[in-house]
Amino acid sequence: MGAVSMYGLIGKMHAVSGARDELIGILIEGVSGLPGCLSYVVAQDPEDADAIWVTEVWVSEDDHRASLSLPSVRDAIARGRPLIEGFGERFVTRPVGGSGLAAED
Repeated sequence: MGAVSMYGLIGKMHAVSGARDELIGILIEGVSGLPGCLSYVVAQDPEDADAIWVTEVWVSEDDHRASLSLPSVRDAIARGRPLIEGFGERFVTRPVGGSGLAAED
């Protein structure tokens, strides 16, 4: 396996009370087919009815940054922003592999 330097993010979002499912729908809808995105998982926090965890894996940090300019992502941000109460923890990671992640040759 060659040198792989993927870029990962794990972040917690707090939805406005009662809006978590709507926000999840917007987040999932806005990410299909993003160039350089190897994995994008949105999960409910089982202990907080308004919290969401988003786990992302990208080929590179540049791919992640470029995605923020795409129309589908900008639309999802605009639609989702009013449903977000705030943000929690945010972690940058360097994924090295695992189930569901194919190493780039």
